[in-house]
Amino acid sequence: MNAIIIDDENKARSVLRALIEEEHPEVTILGEASNLVEGVAVIKANLPDIVFLDIEMPEHSGLEILSFFKDEPISFQIIFTTAYNQYAIEALKLSAIDYLLKPIDEDELKGAIAKAEIAINENKVNFRLKNIEKAFQQLSLNKIALEIPKGIMFVAHEDILLFEADGVYTKVYLQNGKTELITKTLKYFTDQLVDKPIFYKPHRSYLINLKYMSRLVKKDSYHLVLENNKTIPIARDKKEEFLQLVKKMF
Repeated sequence: MNAIIIDDENKARSVLRALIEEEHPEVTILGEASNLVEGVAVIKANLPDIVFLDIEMPEHSGLEILSFFKDEPISFQIIFTTAYNQYAIEALKLSAIDYLLKPIDEDELKGAIAKAEIAINENKVNFRLKNIEKAFQQLSLNKIALEIPKGIMFVAHEDILLFEADGVYTKVYLQNGKTELITKTLKYFTDQLVDKPIFYKPHRSYLINLKYMSRLVKKDSYHLVLENNKTIPIARDKKEEFLQLVKKMF
């Protein structure tokens, strides 16, 4: 873990640095500052994990630190250090990981650093999870997850010919000729793909990929024949809508 120390007293900075270097080799001090403005510059230049921050300083109190990061994320843990315990409540309101009274006790410093390490690790895990979530969101733009008995298939939208209702299940016909039985209703897939115009529901039992239409058959009623020779009925209340779509698009 990396840290910086912000304190207007040179002696206080030296004592804290010595304590950390002697007792906590897992913490590397990247820099120091004697006031909040300089400290913020050091933070932005070094991106530390922990900031040891004095409260009583000239010009700006350490409690004002968040006002210097209004439009920027706070990625570091704050451990306030002060000789005055009346600031404890204000410090904790700023989500400080801990609050140390001067002269700093070694055991209290140890506890504060341990708390910071836990919080830092949690933040790293959350960051990784958010990145993974973004990756899955990108994946979902082009693929759909099909829950099969042995796990989950991730199938590209363009590789799906159609969905067919089968009671509370759904048959999914794939471009490679395979058919998968999924333990989800057709409504589940209809709702999931509502913003994908390539998928169209000509009948309450079918959701088709328009890319794979082969023929429109007018015999008794209207039917669509897909490229896999599967015949799909067009519901009466969908016939005019479908015909209008065909006229506009072809």
